[in-house]
Parts: sequence; structure tokens; C-alpha cells
Amino acid sequence: MVDTKSKDDTTARSTEGANVYDTVKQNYIRILDELTKAQPQYTQSVSNLQLDHIAAAKNTIQNVVSAQKQLASNGNVPIVTPPYADEFAKQSNEITENIVRVVHINNQLTVNAINAAAENFRTLNRTIESVTEFNTSAAKAWNSFVTVQQQQFLHKE
Repeated sequence: MVDTKSKDDTTARSTEGANVYDTVKQNYIRILDELTKAQPQYTQSVSNLQLDHIAAAKNTIQNVVSAQKQLASNGNVPIVTPPYADEFAKQSNEITENIVRVVHINNQLTVNAINAAAENFRTLNRTIESVTEFNTSAAKAWNSFVTVQQQQFLHKE
């Protein structure tokens, strides 16, 4: 004789367990969705902060150079003496060109690193999907085996 009460209890527990997993999954996804909604605001705020920083740096440079130029225009304090002015300008231009090249190279390296990280996340997602598919198949096979064993055990009684 098959015990229908224990079979009903097992089905109820299985349904309750599935509901718990579905609830957990929905809650995690909801949290990520909320974080995703805030992301554009964070990005814009960081971008605005960077632009404000650049504007402040430019303003500082303009004011410092203007003050030095004003001081030098009185003729009392020459910042760069005439025989060295051309060499100073040449070296300053070379240094600036080198820094600009470094900035371009750094930017390209950074973009490449970010793109590589993004590709790694895509690979991770594909790997997780494959592992999940494998685990699901293994769980189904295990559950099928256990069900057969339970049925054989119950029919023996």
C-alpha cells in the first residue's frame, strides 16, 4: 500500500522550496535592477566632478601664469632671462608633447583593459550558464534515481 499522505507532504515541501528559491531570485534581481537605475546618475555625477576639476585646474594655471607674468612685466624679477627663453620654450613644448603622447597611450590602455574586463564578464556569464545547465541535468538525474529508489522501496512494503 502506498502512503499518499507522505507523497502529498513531499509534493508540498517541494513546492514550498521552489517558491523560496523563486522569491530569493526575484529579490536579488530586484536589488540589481535598483542599482542599475542609479548607475546613470553616478556616472553623470562623476563626469561632472571631473569637468569641474578640469575647469578649476585651468583657472588655477591661468591665474598663476597671469600673476607671474604681471610680476615679470615690472622688469624687477625676470622669470626666464632672454638668452634662455627660446630653449625654455622648446623644452616646454617637447615635454608637453611627450605628456600628451603618454596620456593618449594611457587612455588606450585603459580602454583596452575595460574592454577586456567586459569580455571576461561575458565569458563568466557563458560559463555560469554552462555550469548551471550541467548542474540542472545532474539534479534531474539524481531526482529521477531517488524517485525510482523510493518507488521500489514503497512497493516492497
